[in-house]
Amino acid sequence: MPPGTVLETLGHGLSGLGGLFGAPSLRIGVTGLSRAGKTVFITGLVHALVSGARMPGFAPRAEGRIREARLVPHPDDALPRFAYEDHLATLTGPERDWPNSTRQISALSVELAYQSRKAWLGGLIGPAGVISTGASTLRLDIVDYPGEWLLDLPLLGQDYWKWSAETLSKARKGVREPLFAGYRAALAEVDPLAEANETTARKLASIFTEALRACRAEGRGLSALAPGRFLMPGDLEGAPALTFAPLEALEGEPPSGSLAGLMIRRFEAYKAKVVRPFFVDHFARLDRQVVLVDVLGALNGGPEAVADLEAALSDVLAAFRVGGNSLLSSLFSPRASRVIFAATKADHLHHTSHDRLEAILRMIVRRAWHRAEAAGAEVDVAAIAAIRATREVQVERRGESLPAIAGIPMRGEKLGGEVFDGAREVACFPGDLPAEPERVFSGDPVPLKFLAFRPPVFRAGESLPSIRLDSALQKLIGEDLA
Repeated sequence: MPPGTVLETLGHGLSGLGGLFGAPSLRIGVTGLSRAGKTVFITGLVHALVSGARMPGFAPRAEGRIREARLVPHPDDALPRFAYEDHLATLTGPERDWPNSTRQISALSVELAYQSRKAWLGGLIGPAGVISTGASTLRLDIVDYPGEWLLDLPLLGQDYWKWSAETLSKARKGVREPLFAGYRAALAEVDPLAEANETTARKLASIFTEALRACRAEGRGLSALAPGRFLMPGDLEGAPALTFAPLEALEGEPPSGSLAGLMIRRFEAYKAKVVRPFFVDHFARLDRQVVLVDVLGALNGGPEAVADLEAALSDVLAAFRVGGNSLLSSLFSPRASRVIFAATKADHLHHTSHDRLEAILRMIVRRAWHRAEAAGAEVDVAAIAAIRATREVQVERRGESLPAIAGIPMRGEKLGGEVFDGAREVACFPGDLPAEPERVFSGDPVPLKFLAFRPPVFRAGESLPSIRLDSALQKLIGEDLA
């Protein structure tokens, strides 16, 4: 292999041994808490690449250096394939609906054939007199997984009693207090030191799970809701490892045959059999990380929901392997060297509010940001819509012209007593985001009103519209295609 080729390959800082013995690759994790839009993001991103969409903010595409982008088999045949074609058909078919949320881990690979910037500028003589043609390939291995599973990573640093104490403390405060009333009542009726009983364990786990689901319901927008598999169990539905719940603290160690002993054993089994394998097999192997954040949903939930989202993101990122890559760490212990936090659903706001949305996101992720930067990772934020469902208009209200958005609300959406039929376009003013981002943590909730809009009309041969997806992609992989 010519020296210039070896140096060019290793220069990517790419994952695994692929950069030496096969096509260079980047393993990109796409994550986010519930309703952040992971499925839509991946579908929109892949479609923008393979359809040749115009992307002025993504330098390799804007400069004409990407020669081809195509789907290729993912290298891990044990992972389910991300159903890109099915999701695209749901978005662009006659019914134009949004695809279902992520329910299991899946993956998809896109291979990019591109020309290096040097070759694009006329070609240079490489090491040892080798002429670089600039013809290169890079495979993007995109991994998707339910955001609920993300919530479990902080459990790896906790024992059962610490988790119980924190969970029950939260359950007595704010929005959670009335939602966990039923669980606290059930807890008062059991003796943790009594002999373990499967019926009792299942009852407590069931009531506890229902309280978690109520916290996640529309309008509350709470985020720190571990264990995540209780909300999205996948193929572990009904498994004993998912049948535990928090108990009040006890003096000393409980007998192994007691209810408390059973709960401790199952909590540890959950970490060992569910959480840790997920972390080792997937999280610890990422080169890049995209964290999608439903900022608007949290704002609708009020200051408590915003603070809950901040705490959840900070705790989760503490479990990420983030930091700079050396050659050896790239080969044997990769870390996510670049993290992009993206506020989704930017199409629900006029573009004049997008900078404010980014500023609020920076405020929400500031603790997580500092963790990542301290570990040596590059961090950035973006306000995006991977698939844009609205257009911008001006509306008149009391003689004042307001920047608004227009789109077709989903059937059954309501606004001001009107129920929409899913066919008629409407224009609405969603409200103003505060100019001072710290306001979202205190005072009254930000007065916003968002409708769920249908996906845009799609015509064969066209690309799906988006907002700032190109700039997010530039931040994520632009340098790797230089």
